[in-house]
Amino acid sequence: MKKVEAIIRKSKFDEVKKALHQIEVNFFSYWDVTGVGNEKQGHVYRGISYSTSDIQRRYLVIVVSDDFLEKTVNVLLDTAGTGNVGDGKIFVSDVIEAYRIRTKESGSAGIN
Repeated sequence: MKKVEAIIRKSKFDEVKKALHQIEVNFFSYWDVTGVGNEKQGHVYRGISYSTSDIQRRYLVIVVSDDFLEKTVNVLLDTAGTGNVGDGKIFVSDVIEAYRIRTKESGSAGIN
């Protein structure tokens, strides 16, 4: 099993969620996060432009079986990107074990 963590633009979240559901990745968690990166967002307030280094993003955590990893990453790459600085990052790590609390199933059965 693999844990896929993705930091994406908030504006791309609905598109990413829909695409994940289409490949049958139906469970994941997400949070609104603030980070610092290479992108500098510009704001205009009362005609005055200013920039901030704090960037609003959405952080997704998806645990998938090994055979869904490539599909999941490809969906994220295809749908979360705009081609501009600040599109985000994807991190993949190993998951040693997973359990479904309700049924006590473990392994891949615990995440499906």
